[in-house]
Amino acid sequence: MDISIHASFLPHNDPDASLAFYRDTLGFEVRNDVGYGGMRWITVGPPNQPGTSIVLAPPAAYPGITDDERRTITEMMAKGTYAALLLATKDLEGMFERVQGRDVEIVQEPTDQPYGVRDCAVRDPAGNLIRIQQLR
Repeated sequence: MDISIHASFLPHNDPDASLAFYRDTLGFEVRNDVGYGGMRWITVGPPNQPGTSIVLAPPAAYPGITDDERRTITEMMAKGTYAALLLATKDLEGMFERVQGRDVEIVQEPTDQPYGVRDCAVRDPAGNLIRIQQLR
């Protein structure tokens, strides 16, 4: 079977701040930027991986959830407990310097983890946890 990850979704509550973080701070390219009904979906991805994308979507757009669930999602986003993303780079220290030089919440500086990886953690503007690990 031939199957690949095409896109994953992360919530955002400020499309311009999210766009600046993923494009300007992480260096992702913008693949799509669509507005509809006062909401905005932004698709970004690493330039060297054209088949893999992240869709930054407003939590209000998720169908089938109640207003109470939507409030819970918004509260969890604010605490940074709703969504996470794991990225990898050949130059963790360089990427951390780049991220640290911007207005980004640092959760953890580069650290050798007991489970065998070296990584760091930041939060994107919506509160999503972004871990970046060193490629070997």
